[in-house]
Amino acid sequence: MDLLEISKNNSKKKAPFYIKMLSLFSVVRGYNILLIVVAQYLASIFIFAPEKSLKNILLDIDLYFIVLATICVIAAGYIINNFYDFETDKINKPLKTKFDAIVDQKTKLPIYFVLNFLGFIFGLLVSWRAALFFSVYIFSIWLYSHKLKKYPLMGLFSAAVLSLLPFFAVFVYYKNFSEIIFTHAAFLFFILLIRQLVKDLESLKGDFVKNYQTIAVKYGEHFTKILISFLVVLILNPIYFLLKYPEIGGMKYYFYGSILTLIVFLLFLWFSKSKRNYLLLHWMLKFLIIAGVFSLALIDYSVLINRILEN
Repeated sequence: MDLLEISKNNSKKKAPFYIKMLSLFSVVRGYNILLIVVAQYLASIFIFAPEKSLKNILLDIDLYFIVLATICVIAAGYIINNFYDFETDKINKPLKTKFDAIVDQKTKLPIYFVLNFLGFIFGLLVSWRAALFFSVYIFSIWLYSHKLKKYPLMGLFSAAVLSLLPFFAVFVYYKNFSEIIFTHAAFLFFILLIRQLVKDLESLKGDFVKNYQTIAVKYGEHFTKILISFLVVLILNPIYFLLKYPEIGGMKYYFYGSILTLIVFLLFLWFSKSKRNYLLLHWMLKFLIIAGVFSLALIDYSVLINRILEN
């Protein structure tokens, strides 16, 4: 059975269970959540708690509950974002929107509340502070989806901050306040800002029709490209300081590659005029983020080998 044909004919109730599950997986961006989980564990092993054994980190029940809470809250966040963006997504992402609509809004909203409740409970199993953190996170995602994303600077910075918060939860749990962590965070923050601006360019048509006052809508494509170029220059600062840390080990090759990728990205940006071009730029940044997650394992591979041998 063809997935798009199912959605096109609006036969939601007739769709097989596995099709509905795939639709829900698409709504909650399961592939992104999986990447965040891997990133949380790799960051715990190589950045937040390098002194702990691999076994202690992987079997840490509190970290496990923090990751579960993160999964639930982020999945719920994607559902509420899908709910508020449904009309604009019909313009910007027509095929994906049809597939996502196989599971109707009446079904998605109860799942949204259940996931948020589970996120809170998992946080509470760690501590009341963790439960409070995830409660604030839940509210912040709703506020962003409902209000903040419609305003230029608020939408830009809140999107980047919300993307960083899952790592902040693990960071606070381990209480490792080293300079290298803040420098890594600055690098990721700039990448997320650039990615959000590219997404604004990619979604320009739908945002304009629905009067979402993003930076691209309010100030135009040319200004947005200037701002992206400025951020690309700024990101060279955390890269420079990270390359000075001997602790990053083999991850230095990732940062050298990042510089080359960002140069190519910048050149292509100024020749981009269509949605297809901006989509390609978006995928370049996604690749950079994914590569960054797995390159965490290169920070000190001798440490990982020793940990495995010790266990």
